[in-house]
Amino acid sequence: MSPGSPAWTVVGALVALAATGLLLRHARAGGPAYRWLAASAAAWGAAFIAQVAAVGSASPTAVQLSLTDLLALLGLIPLVIGMIRLAPADRAADRFGQLVDGSLLSLGTFGIFWIAVLRSAYLAADIGAGSFIVDLIHPLIDLVVLGGTLAVVLRGGRAALPPYLALGAATLGDLLAVQARASGAPAGTGPQLAWLLAICVLGASGLPDRTPAAAGEQADDSRPGWPAVLGTALGLTVASVAAVVMLMFALVTGGNGGQVPVIAGCALILALATRAGGLVLRAAATTELAELSGSKFLQLAERTSDVVLLCDAGGLVTYASQAVSRYGYEPQQLAGRRLTDLVHPDDRVGAMRAAALATSGATAPAASLACQVRAADGTWRDVRATVSRYAGGGQNAMLVTARDVSDQIALRKQVTHLTFHDGLTGLPNRAYLEERAKDLLARQPVGASANRLERPGAIFVDLDGFTAINDSVGHGAGDLLLAQVGRRLRGLVPAHDTVARWADDEFAILVEHPASPQEIVDMAERLASAIASAPFEVADHDVTMTAALGVAFAGPDVGEHLLRNADLAMARAKEAGGDKVEVFAAHMHADVIRRLELATDLRQAIAEGGLTIEYQPLVELSTSRVAGVEALVRWSRRGEQVPTAEFLSIAEESGLIVALGDWVLREACQQAAQWRETGWQIGLSVNFSLRQVSAPRFAELVLTAIDDSGLPRSALTLEVTERVLIEVAGPILDELGGLRQLGVRLAIDDFGTGYASLAYLRQLPVDIIKIDPSFVAGLGTDGTLAMLTRTIVQVGHDLGIEVVAEGIERPEQLELLRAMGCGLGQGFLVAKPMTAPGVESFADLRHARGEPAEQSADHEDEPREPIAHDGEAGLAGSASDAAATAPAG
Repeated sequence: MSPGSPAWTVVGALVALAATGLLLRHARAGGPAYRWLAASAAAWGAAFIAQVAAVGSASPTAVQLSLTDLLALLGLIPLVIGMIRLAPADRAADRFGQLVDGSLLSLGTFGIFWIAVLRSAYLAADIGAGSFIVDLIHPLIDLVVLGGTLAVVLRGGRAALPPYLALGAATLGDLLAVQARASGAPAGTGPQLAWLLAICVLGASGLPDRTPAAAGEQADDSRPGWPAVLGTALGLTVASVAAVVMLMFALVTGGNGGQVPVIAGCALILALATRAGGLVLRAAATTELAELSGSKFLQLAERTSDVVLLCDAGGLVTYASQAVSRYGYEPQQLAGRRLTDLVHPDDRVGAMRAAALATSGATAPAASLACQVRAADGTWRDVRATVSRYAGGGQNAMLVTARDVSDQIALRKQVTHLTFHDGLTGLPNRAYLEERAKDLLARQPVGASANRLERPGAIFVDLDGFTAINDSVGHGAGDLLLAQVGRRLRGLVPAHDTVARWADDEFAILVEHPASPQEIVDMAERLASAIASAPFEVADHDVTMTAALGVAFAGPDVGEHLLRNADLAMARAKEAGGDKVEVFAAHMHADVIRRLELATDLRQAIAEGGLTIEYQPLVELSTSRVAGVEALVRWSRRGEQVPTAEFLSIAEESGLIVALGDWVLREACQQAAQWRETGWQIGLSVNFSLRQVSAPRFAELVLTAIDDSGLPRSALTLEVTERVLIEVAGPILDELGGLRQLGVRLAIDDFGTGYASLAYLRQLPVDIIKIDPSFVAGLGTDGTLAMLTRTIVQVGHDLGIEVVAEGIERPEQLELLRAMGCGLGQGFLVAKPMTAPGVESFADLRHARGEPAEQSADHEDEPREPIAHDGEAGLAGSASDAAATAPAG
């Protein structure tokens, strides 16, 4: 088949169409790079057809730059673009070395062809140098592109190799064509076969790769597999070696003395081909490994619950895993967005610092940071992220992994809040206040630099009578009251000061920056007034409360004890009756230490029987005979008598009052039973506080003490203050009523100082009322008190209740009480508290004077109505008894 035959035109057209079709079809999956290669195949096909037509139409001239050359050169442009699109960018590549390699390849190829083919053709042709150079433009451009794209094929690996081989085949065809034209002959079969080979190899780029990239993976159809690359490279190397060897043999055997440059050029070409082949193989292997790693990476990224992002050196997101959907984003939404735009403004500096650290070098460690990122709905999520350098994404590319820790952060905040806040009131708790005070005091200046006017202070608040609220209306109502108190305090205290719930019904205020100590005292006065001024709504009732408040100031020497001192001051206000503000004084701490020591010794005294009981006689005023005795406990500590009011107060606070009262009851019942065994029908009275009557199994303990001693139940009188009967909870009152029905008598102690009015007295299920000594003290000097005392006595007679006058100390008091008709009395004028033998001697003395020694009447057991009212008890023993040392008169 001659070079200008129409068959060549048909073959060229079919090959070009097939190659173009394959490339366009593969462009759907492989990307736009294959469209550029298809354009190049079409241009080369058109050039081939034009060349065949030119050969068949006329005799070619020796030198020409025809339409065929222009179309072929035009096809180089999309070829180069397509190869570049197939090769990933590599900023770290040795561009200078790649340029040198390309230049050597181009020069070596041209040199060998010049020596072996073109030089002889040029010498034999009758043309000038300028015309020959014009004819060489086309193959020279091919050689320049061939050398320039060497770096591209090295980066692109197996994907860019077929287009590069096609370019090499086209360059060979162009060189052969120049040689043929320089010899005055038309382009023969050799150039045309080379051009068809170039189009075929280029079209082969569009063939799918049937070889899997790795076991268990779907191969990428857009690029030839590793065996194809290896086979192509080996084929190229073998062909090059064979061609060079044959060329050397032909030149040497027909030698005319120019074989040495030919051998040298062949050696150069062989070396370059070997190096290029090695580079291509290494690039292909690297590409294969990178693709395998990338495939594994993408699989892991899509399967993990953590967000995976790839970013370039500028911080732009180039890849986002499916996990971003948990933040409301689609992966494609984040592509092209700047990473810092997703980070909270407060965290951006830290994020940029972490990115700079992670990309500072090839061996830079990964950087971790905690930050907030914006979700698609505009909310902020807490994440813990790791930033590291990503080698597969170019220089300074970053791999970012982020885990949503919003739930953990929220849980930690909730736990912290619960740890340092009170669940009932929502206020900070004791732990928070202590830490806050510690930090505040640590920042205070010391020594001469400390400003006395700006020292912080503390206010402690304790609600008066809160226990009665719990006992009467229940703990739920008590909790509601505490919540209301907390809100009222918080509303009155400046926002920069701390209001905390200290314990139970106690609150604490830390005043951080007062203008002066007086400001703290004034604040405490306002808080006390606010609590007492308006009632609290509890269980559909309005309850008026008061509070005891303690104030303390921080100072150079006592700053670390600020909270303790305020607590001590509050305790002192509580001891004084409450509803007042007490400022801490230095002696208060010493008092507390003494009370702690007394509590320890009192516990030991109760256990070891180190207490004693004195009895104060109760006499009939009309006859002066002893009708009964009141048991009063005494304690001598290390040879010194401890004031009764003091150690009973300590026993009440520490809870020792229950054990103490039980011991007093048992001892007194035993003594009274012994007296009654002698025929002396004497009664016994024992005081009980609220804590005692509220103790578990109180009624059982009372009955056990009576029964074990053999004392008749009617001989025992339980004395409680009127507040116990008015405010005590129903079950406790029912228990007292049960004792009364079993014969035990019930007396109201210190009547007139509590809550029971005379109108209410008829509703109280009691047997005896004891007029408070403050009324008796005014007899003979205060007409109002005398009138009130007379009224109480008269009402008692009308209600059938025995009346006992306490604190009789002057003869005129005794005479007035007798005139009022008061039946019983006790006091220093009558008899002071004394030991059991003293009581016996006292009774015997009166008997020797002709005064009866036994009660005028014995109270028989009789059933009584159950008690159904509330109240509160006082201490076991009265303050007036504790202070007594000798009878008056």
